[in-house]
Amino acid sequence: MKAKIDELNWKILHFLQENARESYATIGRKIGLTAPAVAERVKKMEDLGIIEGYNAKVSHALTGYQLKAIITLRAFMGKLKPFLVVVPEFDEVVNCYRITGNENIVMEVVLKDQFHLEKFIDKLIQYGETRTHIILSNVVTNAAVGKTKF
Repeated sequence: MKAKIDELNWKILHFLQENARESYATIGRKIGLTAPAVAERVKKMEDLGIIEGYNAKVSHALTGYQLKAIITLRAFMGKLKPFLVVVPEFDEVVNCYRITGNENIVMEVVLKDQFHLEKFIDKLIQYGETRTHIILSNVVTNAAVGKTKF
């Protein structure tokens, strides 16, 4: 079921994606609504599943994970389902996607250093062939849905 999102809800979503801790009063002032009206709209979007949750952005580098990589996996015959069961247990994986094409899986991982990367790849190779791409920098990170500027 596709929820209908009006212009005011898009504006609210824009400000919440920019800063989820922004007060309803501040958002209301920016878009011409009262704080209770903003709160009611946010609650409805939460209830509909449009807003799935709120997260803190954490600096992986400042927590000791200096290396970020994208790793693809082409699963061996019969190994994809066992991999899908075990991958949520890997602390290194921050995002994992099952995809179409020659590879079955794309993972975004954070690691302490190249030695940690080597050990992590050693865990993966029992499930399939891997390709590793070291991330040099972020060009776009967590871009807001409905990027209209207000």
